[in-house]
Amino acid sequence: MKLKGLRWWVVGLVALAAIINYIDRQAFGALWPDIANDLFPEMNKDEHKAIYGTISTVFILSYAGGQALFGKIFDYIGTRLGFALSIGVWSIATMLHAFAQGLLSFSIFRSILGIAEAGNWPGAAKANAEWFPTKERALAQGIFNSGAAIGGIVAYPVIGLLSVYFDWKAIFIVVAVLGFLWLLPWLFVVKSHPKSHPWLTEDERNYILSGQRNQDLDEDGNYKEEYAPDTAQLLRHKESWGVIIASAAIDPIWWLFIVWIPIYLSEVFGMDVKQIAFSAWVPYVGAMIGAILGGLFAKNRLSAGWSVDKTRKITITLGCLIMVPCFFLLKAPTSAINAVIIMAILLFGFQVAIGNIQTLPSDLFSGEIVGTLSGLAGMAAKLGAAGLTILVTFITAGGNYTPAFIIGGVLAVTALLAVWLLCPKIEPLKMK
Repeated sequence: MKLKGLRWWVVGLVALAAIINYIDRQAFGALWPDIANDLFPEMNKDEHKAIYGTISTVFILSYAGGQALFGKIFDYIGTRLGFALSIGVWSIATMLHAFAQGLLSFSIFRSILGIAEAGNWPGAAKANAEWFPTKERALAQGIFNSGAAIGGIVAYPVIGLLSVYFDWKAIFIVVAVLGFLWLLPWLFVVKSHPKSHPWLTEDERNYILSGQRNQDLDEDGNYKEEYAPDTAQLLRHKESWGVIIASAAIDPIWWLFIVWIPIYLSEVFGMDVKQIAFSAWVPYVGAMIGAILGGLFAKNRLSAGWSVDKTRKITITLGCLIMVPCFFLLKAPTSAINAVIIMAILLFGFQVAIGNIQTLPSDLFSGEIVGTLSGLAGMAAKLGAAGLTILVTFITAGGNYTPAFIIGGVLAVTALLAVWLLCPKIEPLKMK
């Protein structure tokens, strides 16, 4: 049996995993007002926010460790089994949330969830490097990232609807089942690497492998994995640090919103769970559109003859230039509607930039080491996100989020400078 366009089926399943990933993780924030009132009825809003920030920071720190861990796991056991392990464990962890009784148990279950969910991102980068030629990677990454955005869009309405019929404990069990269901088509469709997949047509196999230019460094027409440095050698390249620092700066911007949107809307505009559920999805619409258009723009420019270096840098710059003014507009949005619309534009720019930053490991190195560099960059990103998350807990006391938005603008500029200064030319690297 041959299946035309198999690479698009693969990226579609990876994007679906990202949707499930976000439904599982966003359930906690969406349900927090009910959880807080149920488990901590004697505390005020600032005390509730401190507990929420602590649990969220534990999740992100665990996520940071999980990025590096699963980067190595994916390089060791492969994309197929790596995804199965990641989503299987995170679905179990989501189910365990239903049995949490307080700060400690929630922290433990969120920690397990964070470690396992982290596998989704180095796994996506590795699947991208394996299944797509260079010119399609930004589009493939955009499709994957749109899955995260779609997850953010559907998570709040789905959870809001479920909250009409179930309590918060039952909702965690319901959403956990989605991950187990995803395993069935994944294990059926993704049987092996594209070099040996029995369903892949020869034309598509040749198109994928011959288009992976970073794997033919001696230009002899043999697309082998030539330069795959060990971790120590990897970190001797300033370009690796460009990827790591850019990720560490830009990724906390995403987490600023996915962690704090529901709390921000509750605290600043007085929304309850159901009102949050039908407002907090709006920013993710912008993110979804940005993920797709950022990938399409990069693919279009590469097809038009732009170099990978010019394409990545111009696209990343465009995304950052969209973000910065939005942070200043969020200082005084005047209404919840204005706030979520500005956030949508901001996250549009974020996704335009991040999709191309996330392709840099596969632009620079062999597929054998992509998972490792993506994992290290992801770990740095989540450490930055954890720091910002706990900082927001203190700098937004009384409902003033202006300091957090100013920090977000500075981070966008930092990411942009890291790419331009530490990646002087984005191209396949050779052994020093």
